[in-house]
Amino acid sequence: MLIIGSHVGYKKDTGLVGSVKEALSYNANTFMFYTGAPQNTIRSEIDSNNVKEALALMKENNIDKDKVIVHAPYIINLANGDKDKFVFSCRFLSEELKRVTKLEMKYLVLHPGSHVGKGEEIGLDNIVKALNQVLDQDEGEVMILLETMAGKGSELGKTIEELAFIINNVKKKERLGVCLDTCHLHDAGYDMTKFSSFLDDFDKIIGLDKIKCLHLNDSKNILGSHKDRHENIGKGMIGLETLLDIAANKKLEDIPKILETPYIDGKAPYKEEIELIRKNLSK
Repeated sequence: MLIIGSHVGYKKDTGLVGSVKEALSYNANTFMFYTGAPQNTIRSEIDSNNVKEALALMKENNIDKDKVIVHAPYIINLANGDKDKFVFSCRFLSEELKRVTKLEMKYLVLHPGSHVGKGEEIGLDNIVKALNQVLDQDEGEVMILLETMAGKGSELGKTIEELAFIINNVKKKERLGVCLDTCHLHDAGYDMTKFSSFLDDFDKIIGLDKIKCLHLNDSKNILGSHKDRHENIGKGMIGLETLLDIAANKKLEDIPKILETPYIDGKAPYKEEIELIRKNLSK
């Protein structure tokens, strides 16, 4: 069965229940959300009764909570070695892990970070140091999914090898997984028309068992542009046929596919895009 959904909102007044209802309005059977605005630290208290109601609503509509994804805020940058910023990022990631646990979710997607001019080697070492510190102090079971990045600016996590370095050097590597993003992979220089070959390489270097989520996005940019600009399904440089092939790949059959495509005329396109994907894959 295709497990597909999109990014949805998470608001203070409606909490997780609101997120579930939005996902259902798109006819989705999974979804992804931030626990607050991704650009700041403002977070509302998590209401346990709201969580219980949301989980019941998910069960009633055949949404597996273990396939739902939480995304960490962009302001976390584990690669930045500046003391104050490093401490802030570690503290905020720790707090997010606790929030995800309270929400009874299993996965937290994280952008690995940007080295901000310090160099890739130092940046990767900082990420490893931060993850070891955070996970050593965390008593939960939430898995952090390192997202594949486009390589914009000084972003790290733009290659399989960089992700492998992080995973291999973190002590609690069982707490780490990977979230593939088709737009980011394309912009980083990986040809998505050769996705099966990419998975073969990934399996050799990291292992397919580490892939827990797929962001299914088209790209506005040419291959290897390192720009990271998402496009609607089938309207970009990756194309509908290639994205359908990726969505239908048997090796990722049990992995949730999440759309993060741009709004059209101020409206979310997710219901139509999910229907488009399902319709084409049912042929």
